[in-house]
Amino acid sequence: MKALTLLRKIERAVLVVLFLTMVLLYTGSVVTREIGGTFASDFAWIEEAVRMMNLFLVFLALGLALERGKHVGITNMRARLPRPLLLGLLKVIDVVGLAFSLYVAWLALELVQFVLRSGQTSPTLGVPMGIIYLAPVAGFVLLALRYGLSLFGVIDRYATQEEAV
Repeated sequence: MKALTLLRKIERAVLVVLFLTMVLLYTGSVVTREIGGTFASDFAWIEEAVRMMNLFLVFLALGLALERGKHVGITNMRARLPRPLLLGLLKVIDVVGLAFSLYVAWLALELVQFVLRSGQTSPTLGVPMGIIYLAPVAGFVLLALRYGLSLFGVIDRYATQEEAV
């Protein structure tokens, strides 16, 4: 459990740092465009960097969002099912979610390898484009981890949803 607590803290810290960095960079970009004149063209890389950070922000938040019950769900159907049927359905959902997440992470990893072999780089940053495709790999691995933890009863991702009702 200490490892999971540490993972949560790291995820939150990375997400907060990413978001604040995006805000500061974009604000700086707007200010330099307003007062910088031709000097502003030196900061064209900011738009691309913020877009890349946004991708990582979204994908890295997948696991935390699932664990906190923030993903879309059909709660009115769940509320009407008898308890034994509900528990079975929740396990099926976790198994399907785990399998799907691992499959998408595997596909994304293949895409990373393909794009890295192509030698493509981003226009203004010069970063290998394969790096961008690491965001879905990491995000879906974190999502698969949460589905697996839910499947084996380590976390109860439905508790927060039931308390909110």
